[in-house]
Amino acid sequence: MERAAKRELVTTLNDVFANTGVVIVAHYSGLTVADMQKLRAQMKQAGATVKVTKNRIAKIALEGTDVASIAQYLEGPTLLAYSDDPVAAPKVATEFAKSNEKLRILGGAMGVTALDANGVKALASMPSLDELRGTLVGLINAPATKIAQLSTAPAAKLARVFSAYAKSEEAA
Repeated sequence: MERAAKRELVTTLNDVFANTGVVIVAHYSGLTVADMQKLRAQMKQAGATVKVTKNRIAKIALEGTDVASIAQYLEGPTLLAYSDDPVAAPKVATEFAKSNEKLRILGGAMGVTALDANGVKALASMPSLDELRGTLVGLINAPATKIAQLSTAPAAKLARVFSAYAKSEEAA
């Protein structure tokens, strides 16, 4: 790789590290090409990205970023998984690691917060931003529905009383 290409890669990675919500580091030794393609496809579907790069270049790109704490995990055959959604990359990586023991999660970082392997698994168990948004909309919408039901309930009860009174008058 030429120096210019290396510089460009360092700049690109630095931008990724500075602007993503979470970065996960994992060992991928022993994964087949098909497994790696499957992992990349799952990450892409979740809105995350997988990148394999030289550890030395990644360490240079980490300098001056909030996620610089992951430098300690960059030894051996490592891959970087990152996403803007703090839950997307950890969730996919953890699920993939459950079905394929050759992917071993080492740790990661979410902003300035360093994560070990257990921290990544805990983050993966949280609901995603889309799920949280759906829950929030449901909670906001529920009181409005209940208020509408309550406001129409007295009128409905009154109509049933009148109907019952009218039927009793007809019967008499």
